Order: sequence, then C-alpha cells, then structure tokens
Amino acid sequence: MACYAKSRHVTEGLRYDHRGMVTATCDLHLPPVIFGISALGNLYKAIPEQTKQAIVKAGVGCFGDRTVFDGAGKYGAGLALECLGRSLRAVGRPADGVLISNKLGWRRTPLSGPEPTFEPGAWVGLTHDAVQDISHDGILRCWEEGDRLLGSPFTARLVSVHDPDEYLAAARSPAERERRFADILGAYHALAGLRRCGAVRAVGIGCKDWRVAREITKQVRLDWVMLACAPTVYSHPDELIDWIADLARQGIAVIDSALFHGGFLTGGDRFDYRLIEASSLDGRRLIAWRARFHELCATHGVTPAAACVRFAFRVPGVVSVALNTADPARVAVNAAMGTTEVPGQLWHDLADAGLIDRRFA
Repeated sequence: MACYAKSRHVTEGLRYDHRGMVTATCDLHLPPVIFGISALGNLYKAIPEQTKQAIVKAGVGCFGDRTVFDGAGKYGAGLALECLGRSLRAVGRPADGVLISNKLGWRRTPLSGPEPTFEPGAWVGLTHDAVQDISHDGILRCWEEGDRLLGSPFTARLVSVHDPDEYLAAARSPAERERRFADILGAYHALAGLRRCGAVRAVGIGCKDWRVAREITKQVRLDWVMLACAPTVYSHPDELIDWIADLARQGIAVIDSALFHGGFLTGGDRFDYRLIEASSLDGRRLIAWRARFHELCATHGVTPAAACVRFAFRVPGVVSVALNTADPARVAVNAAMGTTEVPGQLWHDLADAGLIDRRFA
C-alpha cells in the first residue's frame, strides 16, 4: 500500500504545554502518568477479569480524554490488549476518549506446551505463545494483530518497535547485528508510512538500553522515546541526561519507565528482575544504597515510590512516566505521584549523601 511508503525526514518546531514543558512535534500532550497494562496480561500472576476491568476503569477516571494506556503484543501474548479492549467497552469509553500505545515486535502463536516459550516464568495462565517479528512486513503484521486484539472501536494511535536492544543483543556476529539493525530500520520505514497516511498518530521506541535507542534516533525521526530502567534516582549518567536534553531540543517526548528497577528501590528482592544475593559484594552495596535512600525519604515524609517518580521529572526532557499496577486502588495513587511535589530539601540531602548527582539537588 502507498500508505506504507518511506517518509521524508522532517524536523518541526518545538511546542510546549501549559507548564512550559516541551512536547513532541506531533502535539502528543501526554499526561504526567501513562498506565502500563502488563498486569492485564497476567504478569507473574493471573488476576480476575473483574479486577482488570476495575484497573482500566480507574485509569480512565484520572486524566479524562488525555488518558494513555501503554500495551504490547508481548504482554501475555496479546492478552493484555484483549483485556484492555474488553474493559474499555465495558466501561463505555469512546474511542476518542483514550489514547492507546502499542509497542510492536511480538505477535501471537499457538501454545504448544504447558507454558509459553517467550520469557519463561514471567506470564501465568496463558493460552497462546508469542514470536518475535521485527522487519518491514513483520511490524505491520504486529500492528494489524494488535488492533484486532483491541477490537472495535479501539486502535493504537501510538506505535513503536519494542525492545530493539534485545533483538540486536541476540546477534551472534557483527554481520548478523548489521542485518538485524536493517530489520529494525525496515520496521520503522513501515511505521513512518502508517504515520504519513494517518493510520497512526506518532511513532516511538520502547527500549531498555538507551544507547541502542540513541543509535536508532540517529537514523530514524521519532516522536517519542520510552526508556526503561534509566534514568532513575539510582542511575542517571551524565551522557544519558545530556542526550535526553538533546531530544527535548528536537521536540521529542521522553517517557521514563521502570523507575523502581524491578521493584528493588521500593523494597523488592529483585534488581532489574534479577534476584539479589544479599551476601554478595554487589548485593550488599545495593541494599546499603536502598537503606540510606529509604531513611532519607522517611525523614521528609516521602514514600520511596513517590521519590522515584518525582526524580524522573527533574530530568529536563522527561514529560511522562509509565507506571504499572495489578491493584485498582493503586491507580489513583500512581496518577497523583505524577503531579504531587516532594520537599526540595530531599534532593539536597540525597546529593549530600552521594546517592544522586549534585545537578539534581
């Protein structure tokens, strides 16, 4: 289709929201908190359909027609997208009353064993498997399937390539990495075609390794970038912060995700989903950092989660954070953390303790 033709590289002027924050070149005007829907795909545990509907209902009540749900074909092998569509229809949400993001790169396949072959142990109670499909035609297959799973009248208006860093990391040689990078560029050419013909509103990236995201943005014009695991209150290297500022100057929105390092910063036993060995040198160091962080948060009456969220907005160029929950009662709490300020002295104390860089004090 002509709609899929490669788009021209166009740079538009910067735009700003009511807070003076830079927005994407396509006028996304994102809310401060975007609701991730991995829990709807039974991440780590299966939750009842009624609970899933309550999560979605709570979300649409937070930001009105600016509410954004962030999904992916990888989440429960499409189950999360199906549940989102069903729940939106059940609560009577109109198609123009919500903005849906779908991170593309995985599509549904039949389940041939007792559990899915992708991310073993992460997803519970699935009836399908998933396979990675990143290329020009593959990303279009993922996009078409995603909208089928959402069901009428809903469609994903924000799209991206999901975890291209993992796709590249699987290469077994420099030549294979080059071929895989060409697959990623082909996928973005397809998504640019969808944007040109109006089938989608904006094109972005969802990535854990920000260096790969930076490599891609040198060749692809994006509207938004979602970064998982950095920047965070724990990890915010200068090189990353400077790159995010450069994206802001280009009018590219940055969404900060995975702010808690897999739940570790708020008290969990896994750092970036890796079980921490408390007796190891690295484990002792991480636990000592967290203990001091929690101590200073308590001194100022701030929850560690709120401190993690508010720190993200201290990074120039970050316009939104993405938060997930399996608890309907937590949705409003998450939304509030996006706008509720914390005492400024907290940042000075964290810097004095050597926990954050002085530039964020």
